[in-house]
Amino acid sequence: MRFVSALTLAVTLAATPLAAQENTLIVFNAGSLARPLRAALDTFALREHVTVQQENAGSLETARKLTELHKIPDLIGLADHEVFEQLLMPDYVSKYYEFARNRMVIAYAKRSKFAAEMSAATWTSILQRPGVETGRADPSLDPNGYRTLLVIQLAESFYAQPGLASQMLGAMPVRNMRPNEAALVGLLQAGELDYIWSYESIAQAAALEYVTLPVEIGLGDPAMSAAYAKASVRVAGRTPRDSITFRGEPILYGIAVPIAAAHKDLAERFLMWLFSPEGVRVLRAAKLDALDVHVVVPKPGNR
Repeated sequence: MRFVSALTLAVTLAATPLAAQENTLIVFNAGSLARPLRAALDTFALREHVTVQQENAGSLETARKLTELHKIPDLIGLADHEVFEQLLMPDYVSKYYEFARNRMVIAYAKRSKFAAEMSAATWTSILQRPGVETGRADPSLDPNGYRTLLVIQLAESFYAQPGLASQMLGAMPVRNMRPNEAALVGLLQAGELDYIWSYESIAQAAALEYVTLPVEIGLGDPAMSAAYAKASVRVAGRTPRDSITFRGEPILYGIAVPIAAAHKDLAERFLMWLFSPEGVRVLRAAKLDALDVHVVVPKPGNR
């Protein structure tokens, strides 16, 4: 079966109207949001008697469906809130909501090479051992991909090992790179990869083994914001001809209703439910660390 990327599929479907019915909610979201948002959307659809259409892809790839393909969903959920700032505001989105957090981990299976030795103290050496296959997401399409590069930069400083970042990158060949971190899980489970760079939520939801990285490098602790910001990565911007910079920061997810969304009222109703205690419980049951209180960006009155 020929592989077709999500973006290619989006081009193929571009001529298909997104808003086929008034009670249809169109959602584009990051791969790491696929499972938790699906659980939330299914619950909402059942109680509100609506239909849901969901497209999953890396957050940068998802954003470019709007900027390049001009496909406008009713909701867009991204694994990095900064993608809204960098690519979608103010032309496509006027505000977004921070609603969940995460952290970077290294996931593996019990049968992975050297699994018995894998720990927060040994991961840098194990991933560089001959024969070990490590997968990562494409940094030009997915935040997990550029966050992987940020983490190994921070690790070089944290462990005081000059050259560690380039060594770690060399141990992750391009053949093991996929469009998003969710696509790596199946390869790990099938034994084609020994380790993958992933999120804690995905590792927990898939019942994978994983290494929790030190807080100084795992991008999961708000208290470490200043330290994280010392690392930076440049990736392709709105088009292949420009670029944007992402700095290290605590992982925060964002969700928004695009300005030109066809079903704004329905989308806003879903968000209000998603941010309710019931919605938060559904997300957490699907292993996403939903915030107790969502944050609107920009804050009202700060435009």
